[in-house]
Parts: sequence; C-alpha cells; structure tokens
Amino acid sequence: MKNFGLIIIAVLIFLGFNSLFVVSEGNKAIVIQFGKVQKDSQTGETKVFEPGLHFKIPFIDTVRPLDARVQTLDDAPDRFVTSEKKDLIVDSYVKWRIEDFERYYLSTGGNKFQAEALLKQKVNNGLRSEFGARTIAQIVSGERSALMDQAMEQASSSSDELGIEIVDVRVKQINLPTEVSASIFQRMRAERAGVAREHRSEGQEQAEVLRSNIDATVEVMLATAEREARRLRGEGDALAANIYASAYSKNPEFYSFLRSMDAYRASFNSKQDVLVVEPNSDFFRYLNSQGGETQ
Repeated sequence: MKNFGLIIIAVLIFLGFNSLFVVSEGNKAIVIQFGKVQKDSQTGETKVFEPGLHFKIPFIDTVRPLDARVQTLDDAPDRFVTSEKKDLIVDSYVKWRIEDFERYYLSTGGNKFQAEALLKQKVNNGLRSEFGARTIAQIVSGERSALMDQAMEQASSSSDELGIEIVDVRVKQINLPTEVSASIFQRMRAERAGVAREHRSEGQEQAEVLRSNIDATVEVMLATAEREARRLRGEGDALAANIYASAYSKNPEFYSFLRSMDAYRASFNSKQDVLVVEPNSDFFRYLNSQGGETQ
C-alpha cells in the first residue's frame, strides 16, 4: 500500500506539472485540442492566453505560443515596372503583427517564416500595382507617400485571410537596375563633359577678348605716356636751354667756368676712368690758368 501511495503521488505530481504552462512576456498562446483551436465556451471566440501562468489538460491540450509583438519584414529589394515600362529596384519593409491568432495558425501553421513569405507576396502585389500605375517622375517627385498608403491599404485587405494586421508599409530606397544605371551615368557623364567643354570654350573666348582689350588699353596708355614724356622732356630741354642762354648772356666767362667744372667732375668721378688728352688742351685751360682767367 505504501508503494502504491508513492506511485499515486508521483502520478499526481507529474500530471500537475504537465497541466501548467507559462506564456512569456511579449507572446500570446493558443491551445490545440483534438486538432482544433480551443474556443471560449461562452463567447465562442478563440481562447488566447495572455503572458503568465495557465492551466491545460495534460496529454490532450497542446500549447502553441505565438509572438504578439510588432514584427518587421525587411527582405531583399525587388524589381517593379512603372507605367512607362521602366524597371525599378525597390527596397521596402513591412511592419506587421498577429491580429487573429486562430486564422494565423490555420493559414501559416504558426510558422513565422511562412507567414512572412505569404505576406511579402501580398505586399509586393500591392506595390506592383501602385508602381505600375505611375511614372518614374511621379514616384520620385512627391507621390511616394500616397503610393505607400495605397499599397498598405491593398495589402491589408488581402492579409486578413492570414490573420495579420499590417501596421505600416515603407519604401526605403528606389534605384534603377545596374545595367540601366551604368548607361544613364555614362550618358550623364557625356552630357556634363559636353557642358564643361562648352563652358571652357566660352571662358577661353572671353579670356581672349579680355586679353585683347587689356593689350589695346596698355598700348594706348604706353603711347600716351611716351608722348607725354617726350613733351615734358622737350619742354624741359627748352627751359634748360633758355636758362643756359640767359646765364651765358649775363656772364659768359663765369658760365664757361661752371661748365668746365661740371665737365671735370664728370670726367674724374670714377678712379677707373682713363682720359688721354694733351696737357695744353683747351679742356684744361682753367686748370693751367694761374689768374683764374683763360689764356
């Protein structure tokens, strides 16, 4: 009897342990009973267990925890075609969460990867229809918000069958395909190079015009300065000649003496100069004179 009592206690402990389950924070759980999702007996709605400790029927109820937080579907960029039949590489992401746990479990088996694969297909269908109704200029210029809102609306209506609520659909980046981008960039480089050559030729033309104008102005200024210098030099020479003539007329002997002194000073200014003249030359007449007069 004692062993039987221990067995009963062990069985009760085992059953009690298997009748408890814990739902982690951020998750919610549903219970599968005989292959069907357990429902509330009063309301008939799916019984969803909130985070915490709960009870179940051992060996009959199977607990399926599901992530109730907002999820982010950020997959590889996909190719879309515009109304102009131009290809675009679009990188987008989707924010979603489980809305109907029973429908989500029945449509996806509770597999997140399968759910995201189905959801991406539906979202891409909505984006594809929106991109196909617009040109590249409309998409880039200012209709991206309207495009995302309408794509989200279409995807939300089709994602109801998955039990998923789409919180947000956003387009992160829009690029041209690599082969198209290369040709466009090459054409842009050629256009910019042509514009650069045109600007350089215009600049060179303007530079030549400026140089010719400046050269002409310099020539005119130099000619004017040369003419003015000659005029001033002539006036100075004339004034000097008048002064010399006036001085000579007042005292010819003194004037001749000063001119000879200036000549002596200029001749003997440098010690390296050599002057070969006769001693009794007229050049030294004032030096040879003893009385201060010419002989």
